Amino acid sequence: MRLVLLGAPGSGKGTQAARLRDHLQVPHISTGDLLRAEVAAGSPLGIEAKEIMARGELVSDAILLGMLEDRFSRPDTRNGFILDGYPRNLAQADAMGTLLERMGQPMDHAVCLDVPTELLVERIAGRAKAEGRADDSPESVRKRLQIYNDSTSPVVDYYRQHGQLKVVDGVGSLDDVFNRILETIAPVKEVG
Repeated sequence: MRLVLLGAPGSGKGTQAARLRDHLQVPHISTGDLLRAEVAAGSPLGIEAKEIMARGELVSDAILLGMLEDRFSRPDTRNGFILDGYPRNLAQADAMGTLLERMGQPMDHAVCLDVPTELLVERIAGRAKAEGRADDSPESVRKRLQIYNDSTSPVVDYYRQHGQLKVVDGVGSLDDVFNRILETIAPVKEVG
């Protein structure tokens, strides 16, 4: 099963991705982790990315897509993967969709964890306090969430238009949310 996890910061994507990885026995691919690994390995794309980051610039979509193509071609993704942190905009979603189609591995589902903004603010502020960071005031968190919503709503629409979007209530215990995801991506078939 090939899944994209979507959701605002604080929605629980990383936690649920780890649980899904263990349950589905497919790799959890985070573009941030992938980028760091490529740089550490000194791969051609990693070297190029390191030079770009050293100049204080963002790594291009083309480089990220190249890293994803390499990662998707490895044997451990044969039965699928869980992608977290990508795509973040419509151009990335479209390019990745084209890549996966070309590779014969089309996306199965995009799961969007739906959590009310006020709860996201509470979660992020609580996480910042626990980590001893004072930079996540409720106002700055709300602003970041608005920017996230503005840039990713086209991504959500992209997957909706392709019939791949599954919206899951992200409020409740970790088990409740996990079970909702499983029910959404693999509905129980009634025995008749």
